[in-house]
Amino acid sequence: MPENHILIVDDEDLYRRALERILRRQGHRISSACNGPEALEFIASESVDLVLCDFKMPGMTGLEVIAQIHQSRPDLPCIIITGFGSAERSLEALGAGAYWYLEKPFEQERLDVIRRLVDQAIEHGRLKSENRRLKGELLSRYQFDQIIGKSPALEKMLSLVEKVADTESTVLITGESGTGKELVAQALHYNSRRAHQPLVTVNCGAIPEELLESELFGHLRGAFTGAHQTREGRFARAEGGTIFLDEIGDMSPNLQVKLLRVLQERSFEPVGSSKSQKADVRVIAATHQNLPGLIEEKLFREDLYYRLNVVPVEVPPLRDRTGDVPLLVRHFLNKGNGDPERPETRISEAALERLSGHSWPGNVRELENLIERMTILCGEEGIVPDDLPAEIGSTASTVRVQQQLPPEGLSLSRAVEELERSLISQALDRTEWNKKQAAQLLDLNRTTLVEKIKKRELAPPR
Repeated sequence: MPENHILIVDDEDLYRRALERILRRQGHRISSACNGPEALEFIASESVDLVLCDFKMPGMTGLEVIAQIHQSRPDLPCIIITGFGSAERSLEALGAGAYWYLEKPFEQERLDVIRRLVDQAIEHGRLKSENRRLKGELLSRYQFDQIIGKSPALEKMLSLVEKVADTESTVLITGESGTGKELVAQALHYNSRRAHQPLVTVNCGAIPEELLESELFGHLRGAFTGAHQTREGRFARAEGGTIFLDEIGDMSPNLQVKLLRVLQERSFEPVGSSKSQKADVRVIAATHQNLPGLIEEKLFREDLYYRLNVVPVEVPPLRDRTGDVPLLVRHFLNKGNGDPERPETRISEAALERLSGHSWPGNVRELENLIERMTILCGEEGIVPDDLPAEIGSTASTVRVQQQLPPEGLSLSRAVEELERSLISQALDRTEWNKKQAAQLLDLNRTTLVEKIKKRELAPPR
């Protein structure tokens, strides 16, 4: 365990030396100063883990010393030493930025208390410093240049995200599963004025309906069977920050009404309470579903949709930006190569070409999972085409149009319409009109397929 460096500031030699003896026996490295200016000069040039400073000193008081330390080194814990203990004096010390206070004299029976207080203060300072470092890493991690890709579709989306990030507008992120909607939500939050406040994520599809209301808004003790104590909800935890409602399309109609009220009135009621709580929270929602289609099926409220869809952000599927595949592959390889326990993994140009030609129905998530698997399973020569699954680069799922362009030309839109109608009919026939299975065959959302069936007035055979 590394020794801690403690600075003792006291104009009285007797008390200063007494503290030095106590703390040296505990294994700490000790430095000392006789007054405030000397202490501040020492801290400016030396690394210190804790300051113990006398309250009453000639010239510069201990409170003035701690206040200046707190301004320049906010994570450095300070303990005020006083011979005049009182509640008022203690509050003054804490208000100036002190971690706690210590009363003179340092009697034998209080030595364990002093040692524990010193250890706790040093640990508190370390936690504050670590927390500040992690927050800095988060802000760096979610800069816009951390979203990988240079394709026009992605650049257009990022341009919109950059414009709306530092506003209070509600954002609805749409896109297929695996496209990175949560990463976009994180970029929106960490590039906003709320970046230093919480980002709270709720997966509305992963929490049972009967628990989701309590999860969002909290509950009072006794509000329902099993509510043994009052619990704070996610909206309360996100106060001052952002709440990200992922898979909003899976939310029940009953909860949609309550969420609509939060967006309209900026307040909510915990389960079992009749008292409203204010909600200073920015709302970002996301879904892979077609919400207008759900509205037609009476599964999603139209008024809630318009409240959420203030700024729509659509994340493009990977098949619409295949030029980004090589960049993403190298990004994921670099992540894997950062593990010192694994040898560096390379990829051949032939394998990269096959990856670029794949349609990626699972989008970026599918690609990332594949690269992680390949880095584990590939040989010493790196990832080569033979390492890839059979479906990667296969043309089996590609529809080849045999129709030739007639001399007189044709209506392209009508030809595309007829091809789409034919493929939808084939998928429905093959699955005996199981719309969910047919949608999977066509790589569509079920609601999108239902829309297309209605538009083309298709009907099952009698």
